[in-house]
Amino acid sequence: MKIIPLSRSTHFALASNVAYLSRYALPVLVLAIMAIALVYGGYRYGASKNPVAEAGAWRKSLTEQQQLLGQAKLKMNANLDALTQRIGLLQAHVNRINALGSRLVTMAEIEAKEFDFLHTPAMGGPDSELSPGGYESQEINKILELLELQLLEKEQQLSLLDDVIIDKTLQGKTKPEGRPVVDGWISSAYGYRNDPFSGKRQFHHGVDFAGAEGSPIFTVASGIVANVKKHPQYGNMLEIDHGNGYITRYAHTSKILVEVGQVVKRGQQVAEIGNTGRSTGPHVHFEVIKEGNTINPSNMIGG
Repeated sequence: MKIIPLSRSTHFALASNVAYLSRYALPVLVLAIMAIALVYGGYRYGASKNPVAEAGAWRKSLTEQQQLLGQAKLKMNANLDALTQRIGLLQAHVNRINALGSRLVTMAEIEAKEFDFLHTPAMGGPDSELSPGGYESQEINKILELLELQLLEKEQQLSLLDDVIIDKTLQGKTKPEGRPVVDGWISSAYGYRNDPFSGKRQFHHGVDFAGAEGSPIFTVASGIVANVKKHPQYGNMLEIDHGNGYITRYAHTSKILVEVGQVVKRGQQVAEIGNTGRSTGPHVHFEVIKEGNTINPSNMIGG
């Protein structure tokens, strides 16, 4: 193998060629690349401005919007269906209130024309013509307004009917009269006495009727149960408001058979004799209160 050494003239020629390429050929190459890039970019830009391409993009966007709108409509229809079911429940409640009111009118022997629960305001629109999705939103608003008016009307009717029934039930029987027990005897009268626990002379604000534990206690007048509670002194106690300032109190009971707000009639059993609270044995402590003050019930109980 022969090694051909480069002469100084050959080395100079190569260096000259490289310098020439660096000065003239490389800038031309860069310009060529830039021209190609500009042509490609222009093509892409022209494609983006292509009406066909733009229409395709708009169709895609429109499809997405339609899908979102469809989802919203499905959700709205579901809400409307739920409201429709609630309207049905409200109408059922109104029907039950009407039935209850009519029954109360009959039981109280009140003129039916004064409390006509069977008559309801007209509610327009044939149900059979509704779309498969149920009520429309405007129809729902209208029906809800009508139901609100119906419920308000029924509430007013029931409130008036309640007052009429109470007046009719309690008429002529609200003044306390008679004894609260049948089987029992007076073990402590109204007035001053020696306290059974301390032995000191103290005022006794009621009359005690002793009897067997569990014996019935009856109300001495018609009224409304105003208070039922467990008292530290009176034990299991209830109070009945008879109107006209009269209240009767029954204390130390073993069991109370009525609730607050309940209407009771004279002679109705309301409790049982017991030994609760501050008591030395089975009895009922009976008080009559007039305008906030206890009074002597001796004349009322006949002894």
